Amino acid sequence: MVGMTHIALADQQVDAALEPLIRKAVTDGECFQDRFDREVWFTAMEPKLSTLVKDADERKAILEQVQCEAKRLQLPPALVMAVIDVESQFNRWAVSRAGAVGLMQVMPFWPKKMGMDNSQLVKIPHNIHIGCTILKYYLEREKGDYTKALARYNGSNGRRNYSDKVLVRLADRWRFR
Repeated sequence: MVGMTHIALADQQVDAALEPLIRKAVTDGECFQDRFDREVWFTAMEPKLSTLVKDADERKAILEQVQCEAKRLQLPPALVMAVIDVESQFNRWAVSRAGAVGLMQVMPFWPKKMGMDNSQLVKIPHNIHIGCTILKYYLEREKGDYTKALARYNGSNGRRNYSDKVLVRLADRWRFR
């Protein structure tokens, strides 16, 4: 199988236990943000993101939402940045061959299950909110094993290509604290 491209199967990962978590994520109110942590986060990450996202308002929205969701779910915010970088290169309009949409490449069946319109997947808060909830679910399911959780997130369970790519991007570009 050397040299063969494996297509991720994210469109086939309809996990019933994940649905209530996605529903809660969609209906939760704003999450807590510590002002000091926010400033440290922006000072560290904004210059890195400015090379990838030219619009200042969009950068601000991404950084605020990533920090907020990471705190809400106790995720490493730099890991979320690495996932977004690998999934969409911070292009909120990105659509994969499997049909995943937005920054974190959320599958469109999730908004449909929540009674939402798929156009909400290109909105920064909604996409990051749902994507982080999915990532956290898989991290818990895999007992904190980043490699296995990231493979599940991508629909490439049992393969390391995607996980390794995210972890290298985390170490090389998004390392924080």
